[in-house]
Formats: sequence, C-alpha cells, structure tokens
Amino acid sequence: MIYGYVRVSTDKQSTENQRFEIINYLSIHGLSVDCWVEETVSGSLNVEDRQLGQLLKQVKVGDELVTSELSRLGRNLMQIMSFLHQCMERGIIVHTIKEKYELGNNISSKILAFAFSLSAEIERNLISQRTKEALARKKKEGITLGRPKGQKSSCCKLTGKEDLIEQFMREKHTREYMCKKLGVCRHTLYKFIRANSERFKYHK
Repeated sequence: MIYGYVRVSTDKQSTENQRFEIINYLSIHGLSVDCWVEETVSGSLNVEDRQLGQLLKQVKVGDELVTSELSRLGRNLMQIMSFLHQCMERGIIVHTIKEKYELGNNISSKILAFAFSLSAEIERNLISQRTKEALARKKKEGITLGRPKGQKSSCCKLTGKEDLIEQFMREKHTREYMCKKLGVCRHTLYKFIRANSERFKYHK
C-alpha cells in the first residue's frame, strides 16, 4: 500500500503543491497513492502526537510512504531520524522527492541514516563547545555571569498588585486567602510584603 503524506504548519498554507509533486512522482513509475494523510500542524510537535505517528502504527511490511521532502516529517534532524529508524525496523520504504531518497531496510539506507545521525551528534557537540568558549571568554573579560549575588529579581510576580494586596490587608483577609487569589505561595507573598514594608506597615 502506498501512502502520500503532506503537512503544512498553518491553515493559511496549501498542501496542493505537495500533493502535485507526489502524484507526479508516482505517475512516472506507473503508481498512485492508495491513501492520503494530510495534517496542519507544526513539525516541532512529536511524531507520536501527529497523524504521522498514528500512520506508523497501522502500516505493514512492504508499505511505502511518499512525501515531498524530509522537512515534512519533522522540524529537526533527530526527530526525522527517529521516525526513519522506526520505518526501517518495520520494513517500510520512505520516498522523499526533493532529496531523491528511497529509504528502506537495506544497507545503503542504514549507512545514510548513520550519516544523518552522526551529523546531528557533531552539530550538538559544536553548539555545546561554542557555548562553553563564549562563557569562558566572558569570564576572562571579567563579565559577571548570571544574576549578581544578592540582587533581587526585578520581575516579581506581585509587582503591580500592591493596591490589591493593600485592599486585602485592609479587609483583614487571611494570608492563605491572599495567596490563593494572587496565585502565589506563602513565601512569595511574605517576601514581597517585607520588601515593601513601608507601604504595608499600617495594615499588618
């Protein structure tokens, strides 16, 4: 059975071009799509949470999946490789038109999959190394990394809610009640009141 898979990220995009490429590709080989799988979803979403993941559960050995390009299968290389690996294990052949890949359970496909996997690992290592070098350079230049010791966050959850807290205190509400209404824990509320003790001292 041949499955045609098309995906777009938003409903403002059209799948027609992808469908045309798949139909044209198969017609050259005297074949046609038996079942279309079409979805509008971000490629960053896990395959298991997409129709593509459901398709993977129902395909059988010898079935073929055709898509316009690898990027339709996922947003990042590791996600794509994981999906292709599962296809290979199940004996499913994957065709990607743009890259002209025909990936199945054969030695050539496994070598290609290994090359993709190795490239992804190298890229991760390079990113990690660049990050470490940048941090080391900043440290050498005397730049303090992270929040300076003793400095309080300027973005407290309760900033801007002083009037409401003051009202609660005037009305003699319990701290538990205030925490529930403000959506914060008791520690956060106590800390904020202490930091603004001048404003709240007449309501304690």
